[in-house]
Amino acid sequence: MSELVTGEAVALELRPARLPSRALAVLLDLAVAVLAYLLVSIVLVVTTASWDEAARTAVSVATFVLVLVGAPIAVETLSHGRSLGKLAFGLRVVRDDGGPIRFRHALVRGVIGVIEILVTFGVVACIASLVSARGRRLGDVFAGTLVVRERVPAARVGFVPPPPPWLAGRFAGLDLSAVPDGLWLAVRQYLARMQQLDPQVGWAMAERLATDLAARTGTPVPPGVAPAAYLAGVLQERQAREVRRVHGSGPTGGTARHSGGGPTVGGSPHSHSAHSSHAARSGQADHSGRSGYSGRGEVPPASGDRPATGFVPPA
Repeated sequence: MSELVTGEAVALELRPARLPSRALAVLLDLAVAVLAYLLVSIVLVVTTASWDEAARTAVSVATFVLVLVGAPIAVETLSHGRSLGKLAFGLRVVRDDGGPIRFRHALVRGVIGVIEILVTFGVVACIASLVSARGRRLGDVFAGTLVVRERVPAARVGFVPPPPPWLAGRFAGLDLSAVPDGLWLAVRQYLARMQQLDPQVGWAMAERLATDLAARTGTPVPPGVAPAAYLAGVLQERQAREVRRVHGSGPTGGTARHSGGGPTVGGSPHSHSAHSSHAARSGQADHSGRSGYSGRGEVPPASGDRPATGFVPPA
């Protein structure tokens, strides 16, 4: 589900970078890397003049690997997908779901890039980018990454609404390891653009995404929680885990609780019923026109009194 098209032909996806801008960014990165390699080589030639031929050859090979392969991998990892060339042209490497890349993504891209960019002078990379629907080279395909444009008009950047406050920490016990990147991408892009959809189309899409997400986590959608609110709550939990992983603080999920001290999804029946009661009261407010359905499974009406596709957090 890396690309999702609604009944109104609204495509929910990232904005892939075009081949010309990617090529210019790679050329700038290569120019900087080759210049650094030449400077380091000159220094090594002077300092290793008294060494034997085998030692100088080993140092030369190690310098090539470290400067032209290792350095770009380290830069992409530490900058979360922004090399000097990509930064200059407003590009960034992200995962298929739009999240920041990790070392393993940069490593796969760098190793395969040696073959398709350095060895073949970029011919293989250009052909692969032209054939790919989203302009991905082979390194991106094997790493599960995508080069996207960051410099887009502010008016076109979708705002992902937060879940209702009473859902904070509700999904801390979910196992999110089996959720694929494509599904995360579809959820985030739906939430960012759900206000542009027809109410019935948006509601059906939210139910479908919520069903897919619940099947991947192994836990059903809690009673009384609207599909869009469920999607926003689980997405927020995933983002919170990413932040904790990057900064190395706090639990990574499974035992965390929200600030109100209430249970997670797998909490006690008494506390869960309290949350469901709260959700039911919120659902009653939904019919007043503020946030759509109560999430109890009723079929959305077919006429003018249709629900909104999302939800509005309490003021």
